[in-house]
Order: sequence, then C-alpha cells, then structure tokens
Amino acid sequence: MSVGSVDGGIRADQTAPQQSLGTAAARNLASTTKSAPQMQEITSRWLLRTLPWVQVNGGAYRVNRRLSYAVGDGRVTFVQTGGRVAVIPAELGELPALRGFDDAAVLDELAARCRQRDYAAGEVIATRGESADRVHLLAHGKVERVGEGPYEEETILGVLADGAYFGEDALTDADATWKWTARAATAVTVLELTRTEVLNLAERAGSLAGRLAEFAALPQRPANAYGEAAIDLSAGHVGEAVIPHAFVDYEASPREYELSLAQTVLKVHTRVADLYNHPMNQTEQQLRLTVEALRERQENELVNNQEFGLLANCDYGQRVQPHDGVPGPDDLDELLSLRRNSRLFLAHPLAIAAFGRELSRRGLVPGSIDVDGTRITTWRGVPIFPCDKIPVTDNGTTSILAMRTGESDQGVIGLHQTGLPDEIEAGLSCRFMGIDEQAIISYLVTAYFSAAVLVPDALGVLENVEIGRRH
Repeated sequence: MSVGSVDGGIRADQTAPQQSLGTAAARNLASTTKSAPQMQEITSRWLLRTLPWVQVNGGAYRVNRRLSYAVGDGRVTFVQTGGRVAVIPAELGELPALRGFDDAAVLDELAARCRQRDYAAGEVIATRGESADRVHLLAHGKVERVGEGPYEEETILGVLADGAYFGEDALTDADATWKWTARAATAVTVLELTRTEVLNLAERAGSLAGRLAEFAALPQRPANAYGEAAIDLSAGHVGEAVIPHAFVDYEASPREYELSLAQTVLKVHTRVADLYNHPMNQTEQQLRLTVEALRERQENELVNNQEFGLLANCDYGQRVQPHDGVPGPDDLDELLSLRRNSRLFLAHPLAIAAFGRELSRRGLVPGSIDVDGTRITTWRGVPIFPCDKIPVTDNGTTSILAMRTGESDQGVIGLHQTGLPDEIEAGLSCRFMGIDEQAIISYLVTAYFSAAVLVPDALGVLENVEIGRRH
C-alpha cells in the first residue's frame, strides 16, 4: 500500500483501520423485532359493519310481502353492432304488457319490428298531451321528463338513462296520451315499437293476443299507489254507515334468499407449523389473512352479486339519474326523498371526493359524525360511508347507494348463520381436513352470508355518477 501525505495527513483515498464490530456482523447475534404480516387488501368494510345481521337457522330467508299487482319494473338490455342497436327479444318481457310472456318466436318478431331512432341533445322525443301510440326503449343516452309547473313554467320531473323505457301504456290503450314531454338531454338512441305493430302481430299470434287480454284485466283489481292489493277502509263517516270488509292478501310465491358462501382451502406444511412458530404462530397468521380476504370477498358479493347483491336488487323505481352528471346535493336529496328513514349512503371513495368538490363549488360545507373513532361525512344527517367494492366503469361512472336498514324497519338486512361447527367468527368456520401424504395440513375456511331487501323502497341507487368531470 502506498502511503503519501498531504500537509502531514493521510491521503483522501485511504480508509482508517476498523476499530469496532460492524453492524452487519453484529446483526447475526441480535433478534429482530417483527411486525405481523401486513395486507393491502384490507379495507374498512363499512357495509359489513353497518348492516344488521339476522340469524338464518334453516339456510334460507323468506321475504313475505303483501300481494302486489305491479309488473314490468325491470330494465331492457340491448346488443350493438357498429352503429346499429337491437333489443334482446327476451328482454321485451320486462315491459308491463309482456311480463312473463315466454313465446320466443313472437318475442323475436316483436324485436325485429322495433325501429331505431337517434336524437340530438335538446330534441323532443314525445310531447305532453299528444296521443301516445308507441313505446320507446332507451338504448343509450339520457332523456329528461319535462312537466309543467303551476304557472306554466318548465319543470324537470326526472331523468331516464340506458335500459329505461317509456310510453308502455300505448301498447294496450288506444286512448293513451303523453303525461310529460320526453326531451333528449344528451345524444340519444331509442328503439320504437308501435301499438299498430303489436296489434298486427297479435292477430296472427294467439298467445300474444291472450297475454294482452290478460294484462288488460289487471287494472280492474283494486290496488294502492304501490301496486299492492287494496285494503278497503272507511273514514269520516257518520251514522250507521256500512263498514267495508277487508283482508290482507299475501304473495303466493314469496322470494327466498339462500345463504351464499365464500370459501377456500388453506394449506400449511407440517414442518412450517411445527418449527417456525416463534414469536408468531404461523398457522394463526395464515388463517388471519385468509379470513380478511374472505371478508373482503363477502362485502364484494353483497354489493355486486347478481342474485342478492344490492346493485342488482334495487327496484327500478328506486333508481335515480344525476341531473348534471357529477354527484350533487340535489341528486342525494332526490335519493333521500324516495324513502323514509334513510340510515346511510354507500359510495366509492372517488364518488365521495367528487361530491365534496361539488359542495365546495357551491360553497356548501357538509356535516360529519364520529363512527367508531372515524370522522364520516354526512349529508342531511345521513352518513356517507366509503366502499371501494362499488364498481367504477372504464368511462369514469359509478353509483351511490342509499338504504334503510333493519328488520323491524322493513329495510335492508344481512343474513348469516352462527353456531357453525368449528366457528371462529360469526358465520365463518375453519374446519380441519387432515394431513396428506406430502405432510401438508389442510383447513376448509368458509363464510356463509347473503342480504335481503325487505321492501323495494328500502334501497335506492344514484346511477351513472361521473367522478372525473368537473364544471
């Protein structure tokens, strides 16, 4: 080694001899302090925490309701080929007059008779007071329902979007008129099916003629404003008036919700389970993270499952479209107005952020409450809980849910069964499945759950909320 000096010192490229043990070597004799295994997938899961859970001992929950005559409250689905749009024939069964009609050949011909029409934003599709002779199936775009106020000013009664239909009375009522004006709020594509086309086909198809005749008899049944079988009452009478007789009729075939499940087989090698358990038990940590993943999947299913998920099971009459695309206080007010005693909103965090921007733009300050140590934004006193399981589409739209909860309040409830064999949490079990010839231990981890909407107005959805657009 060459040694030189600069002003009597050691050159800058030389290192002084090490005088103590280095940290790298010292760590071989030291114990590290470890965290438990972390997991990014874990969220607050407010839906699971806020839903009242009802014990389902038989594995199924039956929702008994008062007999209802309301029909045809679904949505119509379309297929698109280039610029051409066609309705799926079976989806015509969502129209009230065709509800439950299953003659595939007739539905195919009706679908072929639908004619596509395109409207620019601002164009009038139907005018209030004029004769209605066709049903409009809204394939794409938004349509405003325009009414007339008490002083002949224009009022917006609501907004219709993809999958909606209007003018359905025209198919069976020759005297039907438009009760409001339909105006395109955006570029709109609709399919039109005229009463003339339906009646011409009915002359040749006896099954269609019979279905239309059957439907024509339905309005003769006494019903209340919600389509339920009426209960005859008398009020305000004097003297010896004859008091009407009544009874409450029930649905003959009520819906049953069977408990769904999420499950997996957890595998742990015996050598890992036996030897590597200090300071943390390997099997316990594996199980803990598996349970977290199951609970995340459970919440996702409660929101998105096509059989019992909240988005799929919201009644069509409880679906609202935003007036300006972005979620505003007017939209949430309309959502609240559709039900009594709303307990909570559920929205994607991006939708909550978009709502906050709209409030800031209008100079409004939302309230907040403390829930389990977390500050939650409220609107009209109703908390807005975040839920990242609500999907956001590729074009930046999502939904906001509002619900009334609780069995006693005819609301939305969660369903589970407790007391399961090898239960480790409510409705969640971990069952030992044995050790195979490769010395791997298996555990079956299962969560049983579902959700039920007791009456239609317990749940509402603000659809097609734009989270990226700003004014």
